Amino acid sequence: ARATEDSLGRRKRAGLAPFRHLDVMHAKDNAHEAPEKRSTIVKLLLWPWTLLKAMLLATDNIFVDLCLLLLLSFEAVVCAAVILRVPYTEIDWVAYMQEVSGYEAGQTDYSQLRGDTGPLVYPAAFVYVFQLLKALTRQGHAILRAQCIFAGLYLLTQVAVFRLYRRAGRVPLYVFGLLCLSKRLHSIFVLRLFNDGVAMLMLYMSVLLFTRQRWRLGCVMYSLAVGVKMNVLLFAPGLLLLLLQAYGSAAGAVGCISICALVQLVIGLPFLRTYPVQYIAGAFNLGRVFMYKWTVNLKFLSEDVFVSKPLSVALLAMHVIALAFFARKWLAGSGGPAICIKYDDRSFSSNLFGRAKSALSPDYVVTTMLVSNFIGIVFARSLHYQFYAWYFHAIPFLCQRAKFSLPAQVAIFLSMEYAFGYVFPATAASSLLLQGAHIVLLSAVYTNLEVPQALEAAESSAKAKKTA
Repeated sequence: ARATEDSLGRRKRAGLAPFRHLDVMHAKDNAHEAPEKRSTIVKLLLWPWTLLKAMLLATDNIFVDLCLLLLLSFEAVVCAAVILRVPYTEIDWVAYMQEVSGYEAGQTDYSQLRGDTGPLVYPAAFVYVFQLLKALTRQGHAILRAQCIFAGLYLLTQVAVFRLYRRAGRVPLYVFGLLCLSKRLHSIFVLRLFNDGVAMLMLYMSVLLFTRQRWRLGCVMYSLAVGVKMNVLLFAPGLLLLLLQAYGSAAGAVGCISICALVQLVIGLPFLRTYPVQYIAGAFNLGRVFMYKWTVNLKFLSEDVFVSKPLSVALLAMHVIALAFFARKWLAGSGGPAICIKYDDRSFSSNLFGRAKSALSPDYVVTTMLVSNFIGIVFARSLHYQFYAWYFHAIPFLCQRAKFSLPAQVAIFLSMEYAFGYVFPATAASSLLLQGAHIVLLSAVYTNLEVPQALEAAESSAKAKKTA
């Protein structure tokens, strides 16, 4: 009986041996599956962030276009809320109306066109634009209507900038979002009714025309923007380079520049016919010294240094040097067409009003114009609070193109927004923060930004084949 039991035990053990092997294999499979399950659970928990990241980094699809429509709708609601809930602030609007009233009364001597804030210091297009606004707002007294008009101008400016970003390409969705978050910019348009917003809207419209190779029509719009406020001249070095590359010669560039000059002549004609010296001295006064108490970027200097001539000369010299360095980088890295500046009577006359020889890429046009303006901002004689409109829209674009990490982009953006939007009056600390952010961004643009290819893709490939 004992032998039989031992035999049965051996048989059972022998029979169970394969099952014990399966148990070992199952345990090994469970050991491998455990990390996979944990990984799957983590992915499931993180999928909203992954989706959000993909959405924010999206650059070119219908989803982005839908989000931009939502952003514009959000902006419309914000503008309405600001108008209804935040008290209007009178700064220059009454002075604008007084200056226009002087012109309507028949005065064409620019030295005699004055408002409560002083003499008229803007070119003639300003007079015509605000004459129209005066007529639309019951001689300037319907402030609510004026605010609604400027809210519309703000939204049009956002549309133009959104379109520029889309034309340039490779701009993630979150960059568009940053364009909608400025407290100061909403104030400049909707609460203060400054002419800076009008000038910048015209400027961005001209750049849109340039991206479509409409150089002469773009120059008309560009000159009109200069006629509203002269800060638009900070874009002129970049525009000159683009014209030289698009036309391949000085003659073509001179033709477009002459269009700009002709526009200024036409709009200034009522004043140039009667008091030309007073008009030129008043409307194009490049030597005007700004008031120290309103400066946002140089409050860390003493007032004596701020108004001194050596500071003005030093800033101008640094501006010119910076432009030279960036021009060298642009010409070396863009792969653009050659520029012929040799004078020839026959070629000059034929090219003066000829067609552009090269189609420049929208990315190259937008980047060149925004960088040119930002160089001028960094070395500006003074920046007032409303001057933020001159370059705010370029900040997110340049931060992204300079290859900053997302936290660094946000830090640069917030530094400038803090200095302009949350400190009044400016302090030495806020000015240092602002200038530091300016210098860091400009340095990163110079070292990290890859200059876009100057030529359109099709033309660039044709040029490469021809060279080969």
